[in-house]
Amino acid sequence: MTTTRKTIEYTKVPEPTTPAANEPVDLNDDTLEQHKQKILKRMQEKQLDVIVVYADREHGVNFGYLTGFEPRFEEAALVLHKDGKAYMMLGNESLRMQQYSRIKVEAVHTPYFSLPNQPMETSKTLAGLMEDAGIKQGMKVGIAGWKLFTSALEDNEQIFDVPYFIVTAVKEAVGEQGSLINATSLFIHPGEGARVIMNANEIAHYEFGASLASDRMLRLLNKLQTGMTEMELAGELAAWGQQTNVQTIVATGDRFTNAVVAPRAKKVSIGDKFSATLGFRGGLSSRSGYAVTSQEDLPEEVRDYLEVVAKPYYAASVAWYENISIGLRGNEMYELIEEVIPKAEYGWKLNPGHLTAGEEWMSSPIYSGSEIPVESGMLFQMDIIPSIPGYGGVSAEDGVAIADEKLRDELAALYPDVWERIQARRDYMINTLGINLKPEVLPMSNINGYMRPYLLNKQYAFKVKS
Repeated sequence: MTTTRKTIEYTKVPEPTTPAANEPVDLNDDTLEQHKQKILKRMQEKQLDVIVVYADREHGVNFGYLTGFEPRFEEAALVLHKDGKAYMMLGNESLRMQQYSRIKVEAVHTPYFSLPNQPMETSKTLAGLMEDAGIKQGMKVGIAGWKLFTSALEDNEQIFDVPYFIVTAVKEAVGEQGSLINATSLFIHPGEGARVIMNANEIAHYEFGASLASDRMLRLLNKLQTGMTEMELAGELAAWGQQTNVQTIVATGDRFTNAVVAPRAKKVSIGDKFSATLGFRGGLSSRSGYAVTSQEDLPEEVRDYLEVVAKPYYAASVAWYENISIGLRGNEMYELIEEVIPKAEYGWKLNPGHLTAGEEWMSSPIYSGSEIPVESGMLFQMDIIPSIPGYGGVSAEDGVAIADEKLRDELAALYPDVWERIQARRDYMINTLGINLKPEVLPMSNINGYMRPYLLNKQYAFKVKS
C-alpha cells in the first residue's frame, strides 16, 4: 500500500468532459435468476423455510433485487420459500404490479399494506394472509428489511427493522414451535451478502445513475454564482424524472436553519460555505467548499482552509483511490485513512468508504478490525467526512466499481459504450489529476477525483503534484 500523503497542488486543471450515459441498461432475465438462486442458496445455509422480504417507498431495494420493481405508494412483502415458490403480498394500489414481477409469483391481496382509510376488503387477519402465502406453524422464517445490525451487545438476529404489525403477524403464523430471525444479512452483509458482488449487467445498470448524478453535479458547479438561489441551482440537478436515493442537497451559508433540509430561496453570497449532493440508483456525487474565487474572499478566520482542511482531505481521497484493490482488507483501508488524516485531528467518524447499489449506502467492509477483503464485483463509494470546528466542510464524493480481468473483459464486450466512458474517466484521473489507479478500479462517475475547493474559481482544482 502507498501510505505517504501525496503532495497536492491547487492549479489550473481542465474539467472532465466524459458524457453521461444517455439511456439506462435494464437488468436482464439471467441476472434476475442469479439473484433468486443466490438468495435460495443462503436460505439453505441458514436452514430457513421461508424468507419474508419487506419493502416500502424508501426501503425497497432488497425486494426489488428479486422482483425487479419496488412499491411506489404502499408497503409490500415478498414471501420466498426454500423450494423457490414465491408469493407477493400487495396492497390495493400495488396489486396490479404482480403481473410485472421479474420472477414468477402468486399475488396475495393484503389491504393491511394499503394507505390509511382505503378499503379493507378482506375476511382474514394479517396472520391469516401470511398463511395464504404459505407460512405455516413450526417454520423457521427470515425477515429481511433493509438494516444490518452489528451491535456487540445485542443478538442482532433478534432485532427487527420492519413494522411491528408485520413481525407479530409472522410470529402468529409460525406459532410457538416456529422461529424468526433478521435475515437482512443474506442480502447486504459486506462479506457474505448476495447483493455485494455484481455481474457486468449490474455494473452497466448502475453506471447510468452514477454518471447521470455526476453530470448534473458538474452542471451545477459550472452554473454556480453569487445571487443564485439554492432552488435555482437545484434545478440543475433534476434529470429525466429519475428517482433519487437520498435527499437532494443544495445549501449555502449555514445549513438546516429552521430545521429545513431541502433547497430554499436563499441566495449564494461571497464567502458562504456551500454544499451540494445528488444521488441516483448506482451512485452519488457530492461537493462542498466555499463560494469564493480566492483565499482573499474567505472570512479571515478560515483563510487557511486550503491547507488545514481541503488539501489534507484531497490527499486522503487520493490515497483511497490509489489503494483500493482486490484483496485489500477493510481494516487496511481504515488504517490507511487514519494514517493520512488521523481521526483525532480531522474529526471523521463514519466508515471511510462503503458499498453502494440501488441505495446510497448498502453496508461497508471498511471498519476498524475488518478482515473482509475487497472483491471483484463490488461497488464502492469514496466517502470520507472530516469535521474541523470553525471551518466549512469539504467533499468530493463519488463511486467506483471493482472488476478483475474477467469481469472487465465481459463489461467491455457486452457494454462497449459503458466501457468507453469508464476508460475515459480512468485516463482523466491518471493523466490529468495524477491519481494512479489499479487496473481493477473502474470510475463510475464523470467527476471522480475532480474537486474545486474555491467553487467560484472554475478554472482551478486540485491535482497530485508531479
